Amino acid sequence: MKQNIVHVALVVRDYDEAIDFYVNKLKFELLEDTYQSEQDKRWVVVAPPGSDGVTLLLAKASTPEQVEVIGNQTAGRVFLFLNTDDFWRDYEYMTSIGIAFVRPPKKQDYGMVAVFTDLYGNLWDLLQLNPGHHIAERCISG
Repeated sequence: MKQNIVHVALVVRDYDEAIDFYVNKLKFELLEDTYQSEQDKRWVVVAPPGSDGVTLLLAKASTPEQVEVIGNQTAGRVFLFLNTDDFWRDYEYMTSIGIAFVRPPKKQDYGMVAVFTDLYGNLWDLLQLNPGHHIAERCISG
């Protein structure tokens, strides 16, 4: 059996402001932005450049319960993990455009890591995994 996680839904306040952040600041690719008239919503999918794995589905909050979790989908834990091939390049770029890092860069057994917030306050790890790390090898080999 082979299965894959295809999308992770990220609850957002507004499609266009979320697209602006992910595409214009984080340099993600906009893979799809399709209006679904039967549900009066958009299907918006983004992914990091060069990624062929899981994508983010930007899902606009449509109920009071969904609005409450914007920016805190995991109750204060790191929610998403962005692996890069050049930690310092991306860290310097992100700090230069005002992305807020709430934990500074730190060398760990598995690689370099720093924690940043997205436009809503969700916590993300910026990672560069060490060569030989099992996840890094899966990222390289596809």
